[in-house]
Amino acid sequence: MRITRRTSLRSAAVVVGAATVLALPVGSAFADSPAVPGPEVLPSVQPAASVRAYVTTVKLADGSVAKVYKVGKSHFEADVLAGSTKLDTLVGKDGEASYGQSNGLRVVLRPNGTVTSWMVGSPKPQIGKESSVRIAMPDGRTATLVDGPHGKRVEISRPKGRAALATIDLRRPSVHHDGWTYGLVRDGRREKFVVVDGRGGGKSWVYDFSGRLIEKYTAGPVGRGQDTGKGAKAVA
Repeated sequence: MRITRRTSLRSAAVVVGAATVLALPVGSAFADSPAVPGPEVLPSVQPAASVRAYVTTVKLADGSVAKVYKVGKSHFEADVLAGSTKLDTLVGKDGEASYGQSNGLRVVLRPNGTVTSWMVGSPKPQIGKESSVRIAMPDGRTATLVDGPHGKRVEISRPKGRAALATIDLRRPSVHHDGWTYGLVRDGRREKFVVVDGRGGGKSWVYDFSGRLIEKYTAGPVGRGQDTGKGAKAVA
C-alpha cells in the first residue's frame, strides 16, 4: 500500500520509522548494524516512547480492516490488515490526513481518527464530521463523548484530559478501572454513557452524548434512586 500525505513523504516516513524503533527492546534496534560510536545520551533526556491506545477496527471497502490507535492529541495511526498480514500504517496528525492505496483500494485516515475507504470506479463516499464534548466524571477523571460517521465512542482519560486510560464503543462497550465501571449502552435508538461507582455502593450516573447528566441512581432498599434531571458540567 502506498501512503501519501499533505506533508512530505519523507516526514511521514520519519514519523513511522521513529515509532518502530522506539517499540523495539533496547539494544535490538540496531542489532544488525555495525557498531559505530555516537554521542552519549543521558537517560534523563531520552525521548519517551509513544503509547498507542486502541480505538476501534474499521472494515474497509475490499474486506480488509484498519485498526485505529490514538497516539496523542490529534494524532492517530491505522494499521491496514488483510487477514494477519499488515499492509501498511497510515498516520494522521498535525491537522493533516494520510492517504493509502493498494490494488484499487483507497483509504483515508483523518487526524481525528476517522477512516474512509472506497474502491476505484465506485463513488467516493461523503466524509462526515465528528462532534465531541468533554465532561468531568464523579471520580475526577475526564470522558470525551464522540459522535461521528462511524458511530459513538467514549475516551476515558485522567483529569483534564491528561493520559488516555481507555476507549469504549459498541464493539467493546465497557471497561473497569480502580473499582469504577464505564459503559456504553443502547436505549432504543440512542446511546447512553454510564458511570458506576463499584466501591461506593453501586451509585451510577448516566449521560447523553451532549454531555448532559440525564439519570442518577443511588443504592437503596430497591437498589435504585431517582432521576436528578440536572445537567453535567462540560469541560472546556
